[in-house]
Amino acid sequence: MSDIRTEWRAHVAAALTEIIASKLPGAEPVSAESVAAEVPPDPKMGDIGFPMFSFARSLKMAPPAIAAEVVRILEAKPETAVIGSVKTVGPYVNVFLAKGTVAGKILSDILAAGESWGRTGSLAGRRIMIEFSSPNTNKPLHLGHLRNDALGESVSRIVKFCGADVFKVNIINNRGIHICKSMLAYRKFFAGKTPESEGVKSDRFVGDCYVAFNNYSKEHPEQAEAEAQDMLRAWEAGDDETLALWKQMNAWAEKGIQQTYVRTGISFDKIYYESDTYLKGREEILAGLDRGIFYREEDGSVWVDLEPIGLDKKVLLRKDGTALYMTQDIGTAIYRHGDWAFNQLVYVVGSEQQYHFKVLFYVLRQLGYDWSKDLFHLSYGMVNLPEGKMKSREGTVVDGDDLINSLRDGALEEIQAKGREEEVGEPEAVAEKIALAALHYFLLQVSPTKDMIFNPKESLSFQGNTGPYLQYMGARISSILRKAESDPALAAGTADPGLLVHEAEWELLKTLSEFPKQAERAAAHLDPSVLVSYLYDVSRCFSRFYHDCPILAAGTASLARSRLDLVRATRIVLKNAMELVLVPFLEVM
Repeated sequence: MSDIRTEWRAHVAAALTEIIASKLPGAEPVSAESVAAEVPPDPKMGDIGFPMFSFARSLKMAPPAIAAEVVRILEAKPETAVIGSVKTVGPYVNVFLAKGTVAGKILSDILAAGESWGRTGSLAGRRIMIEFSSPNTNKPLHLGHLRNDALGESVSRIVKFCGADVFKVNIINNRGIHICKSMLAYRKFFAGKTPESEGVKSDRFVGDCYVAFNNYSKEHPEQAEAEAQDMLRAWEAGDDETLALWKQMNAWAEKGIQQTYVRTGISFDKIYYESDTYLKGREEILAGLDRGIFYREEDGSVWVDLEPIGLDKKVLLRKDGTALYMTQDIGTAIYRHGDWAFNQLVYVVGSEQQYHFKVLFYVLRQLGYDWSKDLFHLSYGMVNLPEGKMKSREGTVVDGDDLINSLRDGALEEIQAKGREEEVGEPEAVAEKIALAALHYFLLQVSPTKDMIFNPKESLSFQGNTGPYLQYMGARISSILRKAESDPALAAGTADPGLLVHEAEWELLKTLSEFPKQAERAAAHLDPSVLVSYLYDVSRCFSRFYHDCPILAAGTASLARSRLDLVRATRIVLKNAMELVLVPFLEVM
């Protein structure tokens, strides 16, 4: 449909160019891109509408008169009659598509492309680095991390689907006072214990140490903080015993975090470590100071004036010459571009860091890095549970694995309650995929910038706008196609797309054809919720088609075969789009 819309825009542009040439000889031709296309509010008014308002001034004609003249020109062109007819509706040129021709084109395009359907070259030649996750090695991944991971992985898949060369990176925050707090608690309260000896997942074990420190600090606030600072100084001084404990606890944390990545389908092309990058950036800041880009305060600290971007000022080096997080991020960005020369670097980081990234991008521009103009902060809102806000140090966060386990167990109970164990084959594995669908679909259905409340019960529903509902549609479609393969009567029929004239068939066809456009839109805005919303539209349209249009019992073999082609095309679109938003497709459910 998007290709057909583009074709009609070109026809309308050509007609407008003809009108302009007759009135304004030598005027520039009208480009297809300048012709707006809309969907009429009522299908009886046509399939595509082209408003003529924007051409009224240059043509010195009323929009309805322009529309009438465009229709006259188009009706005289035999090539347009093949794909539809045109009609004026006030100031609009409305197109009524030739259903048989268009249905045949849509189905043949989708069925021929298969797994490639929807892929476009809109981002071809772009090298996009995406940083996401960035966990601390003092706790397991929690619900907030899961939203970050889902956004980063989904956006990566979407832009790659649209032709970009993608490089996914993760920076592990494995140093600093918060890490030392877990280490101190281990030494005080867990010495000699291991995740194996306690029967606890390794990252959860480290997180328990962090919670234990918080409890200790409530009883001995000044002493606890002083001891943690002593440990940080020992780490920075390279104390062997401290480094050995640091390596061990980081290894435990990373092992557990990696297990959660594998479980949720998250992967990276390169992992950076803050312990390797925290000293980067200092030389660049000093070079910028020499060039007059930055300035020194009286105490010797180095600052940048942010007045040009409507802010105050920001310190980049302390008075003793040591770096800050900003300094580190400046150096890391430069280092990464040397590692993999990107056109764009996308940071998937919470909205509370908006100020940080405004300053980071400005400083890099001031330092003269041309690629800095294409740095982007994909800012996302907080995610909480209905019970309220979570706090890591108090142990009130929702462990990511615990949440997925809970969703999995709920799905397994549903499978068992319906007696579907034999049909699904491996109930536990299927329940795990349903849990991931519930989680990812719910996390991605909201625009990234918005805060959200994750409701586990709602996410697991098998009805409505949920991941499991999508999976149910995919399983139903797969069941229909399996039954069709075993029906010899259908083999005698020949598909005829011209038979697909029912309103429900036509609505589904047009929706399926929009997938490439929706994928491009999601990529352009770095917003997976575009595709989540689209997937719900597809499932809603298919549900109506399934209800209104008998498939295997269509009446004639040709109509049944044609409707089966529409079912196959729906399956392709569902499967391709679900992959982009991390929702596993299920053949049986």
